[in-house]
Amino acid sequence: MNSTKIRRTAIAVAAAALLPLSLAACSDSGSGNEAAPPSAAGNEAQSSATPTEDAMTDDQPFGPACAGVPKEGAGSFDGMAKDPVATAASNNPALSTLVTAVKQAGLVDTLNNAENITVFAPTNDAFAKIPKADLDKVLADKATLTKILTYHVVGQKLTPKQLENGSFETLQKGMITTKGGGENYTVNDTSKVVCGNVKTSNANVYIVDTVLMPK
Repeated sequence: MNSTKIRRTAIAVAAAALLPLSLAACSDSGSGNEAAPPSAAGNEAQSSATPTEDAMTDDQPFGPACAGVPKEGAGSFDGMAKDPVATAASNNPALSTLVTAVKQAGLVDTLNNAENITVFAPTNDAFAKIPKADLDKVLADKATLTKILTYHVVGQKLTPKQLENGSFETLQKGMITTKGGGENYTVNDTSKVVCGNVKTSNANVYIVDTVLMPK
């Protein structure tokens, strides 16, 4: 009789000891299930933080003419990023006519010493659209040449996003307008950006296919 009572007491004590552990285990299991949604939310946040195409465009050069830029050396994108804009342009063979014009106008130091500017840089082909006699006349007229070249410069660094529908005052004091999106932009409705968002140490450069003329 005493033996039976002892066994019953032992079973009751064991059950009382195990019950909190079982409840704790159930509680842990439930909290584990509830913790899953925050993890999923974290994944969603990480997914939403993935750079968009526009964000990547803001950081990288774009456009068909960018393929012609050297991969290495002073004329490469990395090389140009280390130099001020006039020096950087002089290392790009496609901008040799522009560099000659900048030198003729005495603007090398002005452009190199400027801070946070945007340059719309016409290619050699852009200058070739101007009849040779007219181009030679402009190159020989420092005052006119200066007006034309400074019309290609804006006193702030412009991102591609700002070019989507923009109007900006130039160093020449005239206004230019920009339109577009993605990798397609035009300036003054006539000049197309063929290699945009090129970085130099003091400027953002948008290489264009037509020379801009002050109005």
